[in-house]
Amino acid sequence: MKKTRAWMKAAVSTATVTAVLTAGVAACGQAEYTYVRDREGTTYFKVPSSFSKIDSTKIDLLLSGDHPESETAKLRKQLVWSTAFDQAPEPAVDHLLGSQDPFVYSTVHRLTEPQRNVVSLNTMRDFILPVTEEMRQAYTQRLMEAGQQPTLARFELLTDQPIVLSDGARGVRVRFNYLIGDTVQTFDQTAYLDRTGGTVSVLLIRCTAACFSKRVAEFDNIAESFKLLKMPG
Repeated sequence: MKKTRAWMKAAVSTATVTAVLTAGVAACGQAEYTYVRDREGTTYFKVPSSFSKIDSTKIDLLLSGDHPESETAKLRKQLVWSTAFDQAPEPAVDHLLGSQDPFVYSTVHRLTEPQRNVVSLNTMRDFILPVTEEMRQAYTQRLMEAGQQPTLARFELLTDQPIVLSDGARGVRVRFNYLIGDTVQTFDQTAYLDRTGGTVSVLLIRCTAACFSKRVAEFDNIAESFKLLKMPG
């Protein structure tokens, strides 16, 4: 009788543990968001779990212009972290600049000494795409000299909000439109310079202007989740 009761007690305990673990798995499977941290664990944000994570390496190379086998590209791998998420049915890196579905790209750069000396709010505004008038003019002129038509046209600045954080970090959030092909795309970018002046963290959200207008609350939720984490010491 004692053995039977002992066996039943063990069986109940096992069933309880199994139920808890199963519930945990189910909860994970139904997670509303994907939570993201950079390689050093200093930057955090979340995206809806309906977004698919994709390899951002090609985006980094496109934005930098580096050859993948160059020494510069190898150095960038040590200094730069990035990630990308696409909600399109068939995710692709070229959706950074255009598709009917939203796209999220984030990057964290450890700055070199020369970069530390010149980083500013305008540097952060222009970190991924040309936003300031000076950089937009330089972008257009460079392509015209190369005999190429600009991909980005008819810039419209929607909002521009400097950000001051309590620990001395600072940043800026800008929202702007570009006509790409025959579609107006809206970009929402938040960029932070950490309190040491040594790291820039950027989050860029893109969707068509019509999509952005309908889903602005959802995209604000993503942007507002973008935080710098205060590390010990």
